[in-house]
Amino acid sequence: MNSPYRWQRTRVKICGFTQPQDAAMAVQLGVDALGLVFYAPSPRAVTVEQAKAIVAGLPPFVTVVGLFVDESPAAIREVLAAVRVDVLQFHGDEAPDDCRCYGKPYMKAIRMANEVDLARVAGDYQDAAGLLLDAWHPDAKGGTGLAFDWTRIPAARALPIVLAGGLTPANARQALTAVRPFALDVSSGVESAKGVKDFDKMAAFLNEVYQFDRTS
Repeated sequence: MNSPYRWQRTRVKICGFTQPQDAAMAVQLGVDALGLVFYAPSPRAVTVEQAKAIVAGLPPFVTVVGLFVDESPAAIREVLAAVRVDVLQFHGDEAPDDCRCYGKPYMKAIRMANEVDLARVAGDYQDAAGLLLDAWHPDAKGGTGLAFDWTRIPAARALPIVLAGGLTPANARQALTAVRPFALDVSSGVESAKGVKDFDKMAAFLNEVYQFDRTS
């Protein structure tokens, strides 16, 4: 049945919150999801206590995403027992069985090295809620501020695509035009310093997404 409603809304996740006040600003602006990094080497890493403080002030209908990188099951379960996490994001070399064993929706982050075959990856992680596509870097698992060649993303997709890597208010519309993803995931592009979100940059980024959705 054809619907007169044509507007498809792009979701936005902002990742790497370390302060409750930044999360509150993002919610005020209308963000869909907040990312909390449970990976100690990251400059945006949070402790369980920090995460609890950030999550405590959130209203309903805002998704909390917990990011892990090759973490032990015991450590992940410890976080899940203490902190509200709605969706898991695995940003390392986790196998499908490592991702699905927690009884929560999960996204698998794929760093887009030249040899990555997205069709094969989608088959391997077919029960994932989506694939998060990020730039590959030899020395980092994400949060590099680098983009990758978006033309490598096929138009036909078995899973929802969350686009990450080098996104800013200046290139958000270009990314949306090129990829038409389910969601955008931004971190460094809306910061004043690592782990410190900037209200004006978050507002500008979200406005670019909103305007694209309304006019495309």
